[in-house]
Amino acid sequence: MQNMSDIIEQYLKQLLEADDVVEIKRAHIAEKFDCVPSQLNYVIKTRFTNEHGYQIESKRGGGGYIRITKIESNDKSAFLNHLKELTGKQISQQNAERIISGLHDNELISLREKKMILSVIHRDTLMVEVPYRDYIRANILHNVLSIIHYN
Repeated sequence: MQNMSDIIEQYLKQLLEADDVVEIKRAHIAEKFDCVPSQLNYVIKTRFTNEHGYQIESKRGGGGYIRITKIESNDKSAFLNHLKELTGKQISQQNAERIISGLHDNELISLREKKMILSVIHRDTLMVEVPYRDYIRANILHNVLSIIHYN
């Protein structure tokens, strides 16, 4: 059984299939799914990030909205370069996991490859102290992105 976050995510992704830009109102979506607006905020902050291939704009207030834009992943090279920039010289496990999920969501890696990469960059595998672990993780991710880019 799916939880409310999964249901909201699916709904928003269906809207994005029809158009690469979706503008929604928090209150309207919260009412539609009979949930609190913070549930929508959680879904957007965790599942529609730059690492997943989305750009978010929001305006608060009476006429407020949330605009979700799907970053064009048709240009594989530009998308992978964008992910490399997000990675930087060091990256947390959580942000690396988002990038890897974005690669899978955009069909650049298989589920099996996603699981393998996640296990390699996991803190239990990289058994060194922070910030060294974050540097090593970034190096691994940069190499993975390069392999994907040139294959």
